[in-house]
Amino acid sequence: MIVFENVTKSFKDHQVLSNISFQIKKGDLVAFIGESGCGKTTTLKMINRLVKPTSGRILINGDSIETKDIIKLRRSMGYVIQQTGLFPHMTVEENIEIIPRSEKRDLEEIHKKTLELMEMVGLDPEEFSDRYPTELSGGQQQRVGVARAFAIDPEIILMDEPFSALDPITRSGLQDEVLNLQSQFKKTIVFVTHDMDEAIKIADKICIMKDGVILQYDTPENILKNPANAFVQEFVGKNRIWTSPEYIKASDIMITTPVTCSETLPLLRCREKMRTSNVDSLMVTDKSRRLLGIISAKQVQPLSDLSLEARSIMGTDVLKVSPDNNIIDILKIIEENQVSGIPVTSDDNILLGLITKSSLVTTLSQQYIDTQEVMFS
Repeated sequence: MIVFENVTKSFKDHQVLSNISFQIKKGDLVAFIGESGCGKTTTLKMINRLVKPTSGRILINGDSIETKDIIKLRRSMGYVIQQTGLFPHMTVEENIEIIPRSEKRDLEEIHKKTLELMEMVGLDPEEFSDRYPTELSGGQQQRVGVARAFAIDPEIILMDEPFSALDPITRSGLQDEVLNLQSQFKKTIVFVTHDMDEAIKIADKICIMKDGVILQYDTPENILKNPANAFVQEFVGKNRIWTSPEYIKASDIMITTPVTCSETLPLLRCREKMRTSNVDSLMVTDKSRRLLGIISAKQVQPLSDLSLEARSIMGTDVLKVSPDNNIIDILKIIEENQVSGIPVTSDDNILLGLITKSSLVTTLSQQYIDTQEVMFS
């Protein structure tokens, strides 16, 4: 775990960081983002003591970094920068192996690890091992830089806008590579970026900074749904969540008061309840709101004996979703099963809400209205 405690940094008369405190959990990928000069790169460079705090403490796993040997501290971390930092007179393999060799690790293990990492970042060892940096594209150089950062199996990896100079397709590919490596190795990664889309795509948590202070430090989902203030909302973009629909969950769009009935309610009363509530189905629940089944107007309409109870005709094989299902999942379920509504239930089958085609249309229409307001305001 990385902990910043009341850290301040000033360069002469200019304060770059103002009393910031936060924690980065082990195994998390945290993205720092903000306008130029907000202090995000300074914050990152403090972790490996490239920049020293004016006041405050930085701890790694409970120990102050000031107590650690600075060379050992830096060698224990991976570091990827925009300019790659590759040595031009060394081959790709030599660049990746430079730190493990300086640590006098087993040469056979070093070579094995190098080949493995090259494969993982999409560089064929037979084709690229003996090439020099000048013989590589920008994207290939960055892949080497990422492989080198993982070569010593560090606990912490620092990445300072590593992909910002690359074209969008190459950049997206490298973001995917980092996510793949992170899923395998579970490193603690601190990633500085100026691109909100990049931060949302890769980060477990995002730290938004302005003028040396932290405005919001939270998950991408919470930042998109609940920006801390007007600046964060403007910086993130009012409709940006629609570029990440996986964060739009059933709990965000469901009707929270679906019309229900008990299993013993006579069908005559069921029909009347549907008519007065202007719905075409009822969720049948028990006293604990546990979902038992569904009855529809189509089921009731042809029946002559309306004294029967709801349970006599209710469908019990109910298609359901959880509150955490996203809008993409829900649209797919509706399309594949040709249903007009889907109950939202908890793990123990308690009815929490209902998603209908009309509620989906309302949600999507509001996104369109919001977009038009932004365009013409």
